Amino acid sequence: MQITLPNGDVRAYPEGTTGLEIAKSISEGLARVSVGIIVNGAPYDLSRQINADASIKIVTFDDDEGKQIFWHSSAHLMAEALEVMYPGVKFGIGPPIDNGFYYDVDLPEGVKLSVEDLPAIETKMLELVKRCQEYVRREISWDDAVAYFKEKGDEYKLELLDGLKDQEITFYTQGGFTDLCRGTHVPNTGMLKCPKLLSVAGAYWRGDVSRKVLTRIYGTAFPKKALLEEYLTQRAEAEKRDHRKLGKDLEIYLITPLVGGGLPIWLPNGTAIRRRLEAFLREEQVKRGYQEVITPHIGNLELYKTSGHYPYYADSQFDPITVEDEQYLLKPMNCPHHHQIYDSKPRSYRDLPVRLAEFGTVYRYEQSGELNGLSRVRGFTQDDAHIYCTQDQLKDEIKNVVELTQLVFSTFDLEVSTRLSFRDDNPNKYGGDIELWDRSQREIKEAADEMNLDYFIGLGEAAFYGPKIDFIVRDAIGRKWQLGTVQVDYVMPERFNLEYAGADNTKHRPVIIHRAPFGSMERFISILIEHYTGNFPFWLAPLQANILPIAEAHQTFASDIAAELEALGIRVHVDLRNEKINRKIAESEQKKVPFALVIGSKEIEMDSVALRKHGEGDKGMVTVAEVKELFLHLNVPGAK
Repeated sequence: MQITLPNGDVRAYPEGTTGLEIAKSISEGLARVSVGIIVNGAPYDLSRQINADASIKIVTFDDDEGKQIFWHSSAHLMAEALEVMYPGVKFGIGPPIDNGFYYDVDLPEGVKLSVEDLPAIETKMLELVKRCQEYVRREISWDDAVAYFKEKGDEYKLELLDGLKDQEITFYTQGGFTDLCRGTHVPNTGMLKCPKLLSVAGAYWRGDVSRKVLTRIYGTAFPKKALLEEYLTQRAEAEKRDHRKLGKDLEIYLITPLVGGGLPIWLPNGTAIRRRLEAFLREEQVKRGYQEVITPHIGNLELYKTSGHYPYYADSQFDPITVEDEQYLLKPMNCPHHHQIYDSKPRSYRDLPVRLAEFGTVYRYEQSGELNGLSRVRGFTQDDAHIYCTQDQLKDEIKNVVELTQLVFSTFDLEVSTRLSFRDDNPNKYGGDIELWDRSQREIKEAADEMNLDYFIGLGEAAFYGPKIDFIVRDAIGRKWQLGTVQVDYVMPERFNLEYAGADNTKHRPVIIHRAPFGSMERFISILIEHYTGNFPFWLAPLQANILPIAEAHQTFASDIAAELEALGIRVHVDLRNEKINRKIAESEQKKVPFALVIGSKEIEMDSVALRKHGEGDKGMVTVAEVKELFLHLNVPGAK
């Protein structure tokens, strides 16, 4: 069989060769650190045979796919330790997540776990690591799988099996522990050298508040102690930056049970940040010929059936609403609504490109256990835009969108890497003509090459209707977040029968570019809070300056300065409380206000202020004119 390596080299191997054997044929060093293999876009165990021509990628812990395999295996290792320590424990699900894993477990009656119990579980995990037990994959019939878990009395696995009747069932065993699992796993437990359990929480089974609360244990693992220590240091820094705590302390947003989980309320400070971001992008969009639109929060279910969002993403959407014998859906995406705007009147090639933009709120059903402050919510606003263009215009439009996205991230000092997200060989994941897919992937790559983008290709990362360019940002402490995206779409024009009259007087299909530099306003702001530790740049800060009169006699001058600054568009507050000046200064620092202007008799006499900068302290006496000049200079997006 012919095996194609990531660099394009093709090697011949006998059918039935395993991933580990391929790794060894490349180098013994690679084989020692390999944790899995990607075969035609699908993850395989290294011990699994490959029986036909394939494109492969051998992955290590350094790869994102490798980390997921490593942490999934670590979840099974922890489960084995729990089964040894707490006989009768039952297991829900134990997936890999960002930076680690968790497992939801139903402990025997009378057993409760706290963080104080985690070191003992870690010790047992390390004992199992030393045994170097192999992870063994076994295909099994649905009936035999049911019989196995009936004998164990594990109702959670039996419920999971109810949804897998028509699918391949696989078990994984390491040592004395067997689990229902699709995989993939590392070759043996000896690779999981440095596990660390982090926290314990409660989680409703399958995210359903009417079901039993299980114990969720979070953990992580690394192949080297130095990597674990680096992660723990980074985690401690991340806790200081946690947007959920800072969001509360700085009065940015509120989530209340009476409104509902995952539905944030923007407080005045948060609204000021959000409106400033929107104004920044609106100004840039106007320069580039976008027209802003507003669409409803719900739509007829047929609209989303036509687009394919329903049923493709039915599991992540709220149930339809029945109104007068029609069904409606909380809007999961803005694009089908924009397609209706395009289709509302005849279009000519002279009208194209049409660029429609919207800060549109959409809704997704997220399980309660997955909600996380602003970063994972049920209602969020996308800075969405859709560009309808001719084939000849496509490449230039892609470049223009990429340039806008790069401008956004550079404004916030966010380091960016670029992924070209292409389809894999699973036809069930995608819609549309394969020839159009090939064409759009080629055009995206050509645009990226012409712009000299430093990119990597992610097979299987495409949207169901087309390939995309994804921008992955790195924040101040090195964490990666996928934010902006640019997608090329030949599928929706076909589904919605979108047309324009060409120069040849015949009908043509436009090409659509989907674009969202911020992605989700909620998630983007959560990242900014943590990136800046709440110390927003002056132009973005909800309150830019506190004016602090020392005594009542200084209040009129302070209010006059405030009026002058407000007239320039500066967001200020005059603290007229009968408090000592040191306390006013301390509270301004605590609220992370960029500047404090202290005013006493000397300052009034000199038409000046005592300027203090957050985090740096006293900057001396500065004239009011100089303060205005400084603030105007800093009140521009990206200014420093």
